[in-house]
Amino acid sequence: MKWFAVFCALFVALCWGLYGPTLSNARSPNREWGPFKPYLFIGVAYFVIAIVGGSLMMKFVFNDNFDYTGTYRPAMQWGFLAGCLGALGALGLTFALTRAGGKPAYVMPIVFGGAVTVNAIAAYFMLRGSVDINPLMWVGMLLVAIGIVLTAGYTPHAHPPGKSPGGHEAAAEQGTGAASATTGKSPGGGQH
Repeated sequence: MKWFAVFCALFVALCWGLYGPTLSNARSPNREWGPFKPYLFIGVAYFVIAIVGGSLMMKFVFNDNFDYTGTYRPAMQWGFLAGCLGALGALGLTFALTRAGGKPAYVMPIVFGGAVTVNAIAAYFMLRGSVDINPLMWVGMLLVAIGIVLTAGYTPHAHPPGKSPGGHEAAAEQGTGAASATTGKSPGGGQH
């Protein structure tokens, strides 16, 4: 059954990997709206998928009950805490990709590399003293940090509006600019 866990993890990586680029489309080009405008519909999506979809799965696929008292209480408590962490993470990511003007090319590696590291540190403190901690965990965390920097630094970034890949103004390189490149003169008559 481990293959199914790996498949599910890859599915999460696919969804969350596309989350940043998708969310970056929700930012206002002229700050006409704030980050809570798209965040509200992130919540709607959570409602539809988690509550409606989860209820249908509980009832018709797993034949589960809707009792959250007694022995079922941890499902409610820890599920709510996990949901709060997920929603706060989505809020932080929404701010990073909208109001703060961050780009998915570097925000997402920080988020996911950081999440792996936080997960390892949390496991370390939760299990310290009851299991042996392999020192290679710390090496892995260092490699994750290096991976974040390399991935963020070398992920293709879109060029700013009006700029060509070479860094020249797009308008200047078209028409008269193309002719001036061969003569060495700028459109105004001066030298480059």
